[in-house]
Amino acid sequence: MLPHERPPLPPADLNRINPAIWPRTSGRTDGTLTIGHVDVRDLAREHGTPLFVLDEHDVRARMRDYVTAFAGSDVHYAGKAFLCREIVRWLHDEGLGLDVASGGELAVALSVGFPPERITMHGNNKSVAELTRALEVGVGRIVVDSYEEIARLGHLAERHGKRPKVMIRVTTGVEAHTHEFIATAHDDQKFGLSLSAGAAAEAVRRILALPSLELVGLHSHIGSQIVDTAGFEVAARRLAGLLVQIKDEHGVVLPELDLGGGYGIAYVEDDEAPDVKEIADGLREIVTKVCEDAGLPVPRLTVEPGRAIVGPGGVTLYEVGTVKDVEGLRTYVSVDGGMSDNVRTALYGADYTVTLASRASTAEPMLSRVVGKHCESGDIVVRDCFLPSDLAPGDLLAVAATGAYCRSLASNYNYLPKPAVVAVADGAARVIVRGETEDDLLRGQL
Repeated sequence: MLPHERPPLPPADLNRINPAIWPRTSGRTDGTLTIGHVDVRDLAREHGTPLFVLDEHDVRARMRDYVTAFAGSDVHYAGKAFLCREIVRWLHDEGLGLDVASGGELAVALSVGFPPERITMHGNNKSVAELTRALEVGVGRIVVDSYEEIARLGHLAERHGKRPKVMIRVTTGVEAHTHEFIATAHDDQKFGLSLSAGAAAEAVRRILALPSLELVGLHSHIGSQIVDTAGFEVAARRLAGLLVQIKDEHGVVLPELDLGGGYGIAYVEDDEAPDVKEIADGLREIVTKVCEDAGLPVPRLTVEPGRAIVGPGGVTLYEVGTVKDVEGLRTYVSVDGGMSDNVRTALYGADYTVTLASRASTAEPMLSRVVGKHCESGDIVVRDCFLPSDLAPGDLLAVAATGAYCRSLASNYNYLPKPAVVAVADGAARVIVRGETEDDLLRGQL
């Protein structure tokens, strides 16, 4: 720890499982962490570690929460947060749509028969092959991101005899209060067409000039891990101004408005996750008011939660390998995973909550840093935390709120295989993504 840094204060109870951070079915039984009424020691024995554990009831319940809160609007799950065939099945069951950002994500959805009309395709550099596949299967919406893509898609649609519904991703200039790498609505970044520079308005002209494309709405996404609706209000007002301009210039009233997602979750004790109903009521009120002020009919609203649905229900299990005390500073706790299964700490400086999962402990807390086994000094899982001072090799640690952007960003750095994903519910566990093996790592090499 640097001399000017103040150490965090230890929690009153190292064994506490805060329901605002951990999956809804989490608890302790005889001191051991359970999720979905399954003992994490049993999960580690059967499936090994590192291991992603997903609380099925938690994830499905959050899907239903969004569908209920946004009744009358469309809820599309942002697949980039974490996508696999089983998640797609849950989405279908619970009545959500799906956003995909690549041909691979589209293939996952189609492989289990997800209705293509409930899919929106995103991406700032969609290939000809990806756009062609989207046209062939009939995805519900394609969000265009550049002039080049408008021309490319218009040509492909004409050649294939299709007329896809498209939306324009608009860069509104709203800067969400979040990390630089996940704020996505300021002008100086790769996504969208600038509102202030007139690029979005020009995109409208180009699309309306192409009979092979049907412009149905505007799209905006202001960032990720957002905990209030203030930024959405500014973005909605600016989009409403563009809707008025479109009506005045072209006599066209667009029927849809997609305000994206990015709703935050609680990772540590001080985080406050927004209430889903408050988000829904707030966004509806914002859109209704700005449209009425502008003299426009209220468009159908779409939102794109990803992290907020799958993040809180995920937990990563690790086994402790070494415990190294650096006198006067902290204790380094090395686990059998790291930045290959959770790069967010290295990438964003993300914070997490961690607990000793395989047993309870009344030992004194020690200031710790949970690190991985990779050959990088930045390979950190949890930067600052307190763990019991009797922690030993072989103990299991659990890191909360890892359901989003951990398995989906996983890599094979240092040739570590990607962990399995196990869904737990009602005392039973089942693998929904198989863990990789050494054979998988070698497959494809000549």
